[in-house]
Amino acid sequence: MNFSIDPQGRVVVVRTIVEKLDASNAPELKAHFLQLNKVGSNYIVLDLSKTKYCDSSGLSAVLIANRLCKDTNGKFALTGLQPNVMKLIEIAQLDKVLMIGNTTDAALDLLAR
Repeated sequence: MNFSIDPQGRVVVVRTIVEKLDASNAPELKAHFLQLNKVGSNYIVLDLSKTKYCDSSGLSAVLIANRLCKDTNGKFALTGLQPNVMKLIEIAQLDKVLMIGNTTDAALDLLAR
């Protein structure tokens, strides 16, 4: 298992347990997001603190989660971004689209707004 799912009230915190979020494990992450959406969980925090590398497949999983949450009147936030992952998000200009908290608590606060 490459990800942990931690329900915290109406918010679910998904944590990566992989150093690389890429084509080898992004489909599993997407499947988790789809399953969470299917059961009505649409407030999600993705904690990437253990992930040092992310490619376009990983970014696609993040964007799918964001869209699923928005489409069901929920919210999605990222936390624990390592420098290389943050750089990718900034280059793609997704830092203007995605909610990003420096800590899990900060990300949870973003969802509470």
